[in-house]
Amino acid sequence: MNIQQIKQRFGIIGNTPRLNRALEVAIQVAPTDISVLVTGESGTGKEIIPQVIHSLSARKHGSYIAVNCGAIPEGTIDSELFGHEKGAFTGASGSRKGYFEEADGGTIFLDEVAELPHQTQVRLLRVLETGEFIRVGSSKVIKTDVRVVAATNENMAEAIRKEKFREDLLYRLSTVPIQLPPLRERKEDIHLLFRKFAADFAEKYRMPAIKLEDSAVFELEKYSWPGNIRQLKNIVEQISVIENDRSISAERLSSYLPEEGEVGLPSVITKEDKEKDSFSDRELMYKFLFDMKRDLNELKKLVIEILNGDNDVNLTGTQRDVLNRVYSDISNEDSRKLLESGKRDIQPEEDYSTAHEPTIVDSDYHEHVEVEESLSLEEREKEFIKKALEKHNGKRKDAAKELGISERTLYRKIKEYNLK
Repeated sequence: MNIQQIKQRFGIIGNTPRLNRALEVAIQVAPTDISVLVTGESGTGKEIIPQVIHSLSARKHGSYIAVNCGAIPEGTIDSELFGHEKGAFTGASGSRKGYFEEADGGTIFLDEVAELPHQTQVRLLRVLETGEFIRVGSSKVIKTDVRVVAATNENMAEAIRKEKFREDLLYRLSTVPIQLPPLRERKEDIHLLFRKFAADFAEKYRMPAIKLEDSAVFELEKYSWPGNIRQLKNIVEQISVIENDRSISAERLSSYLPEEGEVGLPSVITKEDKEKDSFSDRELMYKFLFDMKRDLNELKKLVIEILNGDNDVNLTGTQRDVLNRVYSDISNEDSRKLLESGKRDIQPEEDYSTAHEPTIVDSDYHEHVEVEESLSLEEREKEFIKKALEKHNGKRKDAAKELGISERTLYRKIKEYNLK
């Protein structure tokens, strides 16, 4: 069977050299039992190649099973592929044959093979090397005679580098590699595919087929088609159903084509990009550290003013919350030592643009903090609460608002300090 007959039989549209070459390789390898790995971007029609191979092989009367490896949960994929025994896991009420057992004498197509878990990859490697496997929950070795054709849209060299895929398994799968070209490299086939899909949808929806004006054909071929044939088919169906005018202009066609940057495809990150990102992250970290230092200095100034007895300090609610947390953490520390170390540590605020290394707070700050019961921050907190209650005539709601704390917290403090 020649290429043209294969195209007619499987509805393959196009005549570009790379497409023809892929079909030639499929025809040549079909009579053998060699494993084949089909690669290409998502939407390029990789599922056609294993069908061609199976139909031209000596296994054409056997089973053909297509398995989407990415659609099966990791916890059940071993059972799906190799079967399981009764009681092998929760819910296994009986024995079950897997796809490799069902397809004995036939062909299995493993789509998105790069999504297989590592444990399953080990099992698959054994099947390819020895033709043997073991059901989940069993110790009995089962023989099978299966032709494996796999497909992936991933960069397998990158997957191996990231230890996502086993290198030895790749060599077993890709005895013969077949690569399908993306649609943007098949410019002369795009309009042919458009007309084929337009005719199919016209028959499906019982309406006249849409046609492209010359300017629209140019627009069609100029577009990059990141979703490949699948995206083209989707666009043709949209236009066929929505448009009343069956002659499509370039302007009308453009309204259905997403902007080039809108499609969420993986982007290539260069070494320079990584260096820029690293530098940007470092700058952000420095800025964060300097901002933290300024906040600490402001807090220390505020505490010193309060410890000096400046009761006229105007505190915001946020400042009061911060002070409450500070008091709870260092309630028994020597306020006099804190005052002295705080005065010494406060430095003029540094200019971030001229700073080189972040210093959050002097290392000897904590060395000067000692415990002394004579004067504690608890007493200051108690005094603040008493003054707030006196100011608002015992109204806890207003006093809590004044202190910048919740009424519930104020009630707890009143009870803790035995205030009336």
